[in-house]
Amino acid sequence: MNYAEYEERIRSASLFSDFFTLGYSLFSQPIYASHVGGYSGRQVIVQCAIHAREYVTSLLGVELARHAADTFREDGAYFIYNTNPDGVRLVLDGAAYVPCALQGDFLVAVNGGSEDFSLYKANGAAVDLNTNFDAKWGGGAMNRRCPSPESFIGYYPMSEREVGLLGDFTSAIRPYATLSYHTKGEVIYYGFEGQSEASLERDKKIAERLAAATSYTPVPTIASTGGYKDWCIEKFDIPAFTIEVAPSDASHPVSESILPELYEQNKNVLEVLLA
Repeated sequence: MNYAEYEERIRSASLFSDFFTLGYSLFSQPIYASHVGGYSGRQVIVQCAIHAREYVTSLLGVELARHAADTFREDGAYFIYNTNPDGVRLVLDGAAYVPCALQGDFLVAVNGGSEDFSLYKANGAAVDLNTNFDAKWGGGAMNRRCPSPESFIGYYPMSEREVGLLGDFTSAIRPYATLSYHTKGEVIYYGFEGQSEASLERDKKIAERLAAATSYTPVPTIASTGGYKDWCIEKFDIPAFTIEVAPSDASHPVSESILPELYEQNKNVLEVLLA
C-alpha cells in the first residue's frame, strides 16, 4: 500500500459520515476526520494513527465509523483517522516525498541513515506526537530529548502543529470520552498520574467493560506521560483510554491482513463505552 491508496481508504468514510478536514500537518497534508451519529447526545473522540507505523488503526477507524453510523442515534462519535499524516507517508512512501530536500535528509539521518521508515513512529519533525501533549510533559520513563524515530518529546509542550490541532478540536468538542488506537499488545491503558481516586475508579470500571468486549487486558498507566489520553484526563477529567490492538508477537507495521480480526474485537467498543 502506498500513501495515495491509504488516503483513498480513509476518504471512503465520506460515503457514510459527515467527512471533514481537521487541519493540515507540518508538510501541508490533510488530517481527515468524520462524525457519525447524532449531535445532541454524548460525543466521543476516536483518534487513530498518531504513531506513523501504526497506520492500520486508521483503516480500523474507518470500519468502526461505518459500524457506528448504523447504530448511533442521539450520541455521536468523531473519528480522527490520520493524526500523523507526514509520519505515515514516510512509512509508506519514504522520504522522497518530503517537499524540502534538506528536511528529507534530516529525517534519513534521524532514521539512522536508512531510507526504510517502516518502524518510524514520529512526525515530519522527528517528534513523537504522543509525548508532546501538556500532561506532565517530559516526565516519562522512555522520553528522549533529541530528534528520534520515536519518543522525542519535542522542544516544548504542544509544540507540534498536529498536537495543537487535536488539542484545540478536543477543547471545542468537550467530549464525554476519548479512545486512542495504537498497536500492539491487546491491552487497554487507563488512568494517569495525579488523577483523583474517584475518577481512576470510574475509568478502571469502564476499562474492565471494554476489556470484556474485546478480550484485551486492562492495564493502569505507569511512568508514561505527555500522551493524548493523559492530557484528556488531566485537562478535562473525562474517561480516556489507549487501546493497543493486535497480538504482541505481531510485526510492525501490523499487517492489514488481520484487520477483520481487529474489527471483530473492537466493533462494540463505542456502545460499551456509552452504556
